[in-house]
Amino acid sequence: MAETTRRRARQMWECVERYHQLCYWAPEVRDSGAAAGLRGFWMNYFATRVAPLGPVPASVVESLFFYYAPARVRRAIPDAWTFSTPERVLAARYDAMDQALQRELGELASSEAVGRCAEIVRAACNAADPVGRVLFAGWSSLDWPHEPHLALWHGCTLLREYRSGCHLIALAAAGLDGCESVVSQVAVDEAPHEWIQEEAGWTEAEAAAAYERLRARGWTDNDGLATAAGVAGRAEVEAMTDRLDSFHWSAIGDEAADALLADMAPINAVLPKDDQLDWRELYPAND
Repeated sequence: MAETTRRRARQMWECVERYHQLCYWAPEVRDSGAAAGLRGFWMNYFATRVAPLGPVPASVVESLFFYYAPARVRRAIPDAWTFSTPERVLAARYDAMDQALQRELGELASSEAVGRCAEIVRAACNAADPVGRVLFAGWSSLDWPHEPHLALWHGCTLLREYRSGCHLIALAAAGLDGCESVVSQVAVDEAPHEWIQEEAGWTEAEAAAAYERLRARGWTDNDGLATAAGVAGRAEVEAMTDRLDSFHWSAIGDEAADALLADMAPINAVLPKDDQLDWRELYPAND
């Protein structure tokens, strides 16, 4: 894959991720989820992301979110479907994002730039192949909102879930299990150590066992730091993710992609920091 194609895939991921990610931190989202019957952050998180697939069991959620410890998933799913329904959860999420985006963006929410971005993002979604990207396929089954600021969030969510599916394929191809995928990312200093337990929910013993498996594979040393083989292995995971995530951006062309980047820059600038893209600013440095 040409380096320019990889850079493009990365640029566009960052662009749509920044607009999408407000759904995890806006107070309106927490309040609407609670009003819909969900209990706590993680139930809201898992139930909302899989809601387009219907009231699926924990095993399905674990396979799609294998970065997270099964125990974390099972504390939320399937209980979420006894407290609410996928339809109520989705209605609450779109209502919350309508409010949150208008509050965060102010006058930008009704700008022509938002409308232009929504059209380009929709074109990219239409060009994306859903095969193997289950969450993208699920979200694609939903109707597009009429309001441009909300349609843009919907499209960015589709594209974000598309990339998450690409990343899952790449991790599986590398032979990494869920815990190994997190600790190997920390080992190459591309994620904060806090993600292993606080974010992904793996226990200290589970993380230690994953480090040992990676050490036996030659990916980490005795101190849990990445070896040259580990660095190369993680680099290939990212390269495959970018490769799989590049075709729809190539399909809409450089002119449309550059226009989206230009219009989204001032819009994203007013939104909160993203814990994936900006983690070095939000977490202590890894020891």
